[in-house]
Amino acid sequence: MKLYYDFHIHSCLSPCGDADSTPNNIVNMALVKGLHVIALSDHNTGKNCPAAIAVGKKNGLVVLPAMELTTSEDIHILCLFERYEDLQKLEAHIQKTRLRIKNKPEIFGRQLILNENDEIVGEEEDLLIVSSGVSVEDAAALVAGFGGIAVPAHIDKQANGLIGVLGAFDYSLGFRMVECAHETDVALPRITDSDAHYIWDISEPEHFIEAESCSVRGVFAALKRMCADGK
Repeated sequence: MKLYYDFHIHSCLSPCGDADSTPNNIVNMALVKGLHVIALSDHNTGKNCPAAIAVGKKNGLVVLPAMELTTSEDIHILCLFERYEDLQKLEAHIQKTRLRIKNKPEIFGRQLILNENDEIVGEEEDLLIVSSGVSVEDAAALVAGFGGIAVPAHIDKQANGLIGVLGAFDYSLGFRMVECAHETDVALPRITDSDAHYIWDISEPEHFIEAESCSVRGVFAALKRMCADGK
């Protein structure tokens, strides 16, 4: 079946995310726009994923747990998972390696952890938009080792894109899928996402994947098949 998606959406946990980007607002906007599946992908964390997943289940929207990893080279990698427990393992690994800089909410914005009722249940004190100690050379294998799929994010952008930082796409890094909005010379399967930091920027129903079922398992299996085609 044809499923319209947006796998790159930031919540109010990302310091650059809008305060109105709560789990309920994100899910409801995705439904209004006609999407079938989304992924919540905050910077270097997945702590708002449980709330978004719960809201999605209540409202008939598939929500994948995800994060946008910043490598030691300042390259953004979209990390998609089937199970939140696996994403937690990646986050625990990253927390041991990333820079420890206190967030300045007045400059970067608050980093709010919410429950499924959009109630504040915590706040990240360390700034999330910093480099981790994970090299781009290790990212694909590391994420796969935790059961996820690593996708170089917005490779057609100069800032924080793999090509913009490295100067070229290196297939030996082990990535099997890329995220970009425009045609490139990279011969791998492509997904196109919004990288939304405001709910109104969430994708329209333009891009889709073919999956056997409208479920987390079906969507993740479809993504893995796409990656297999990219070998």
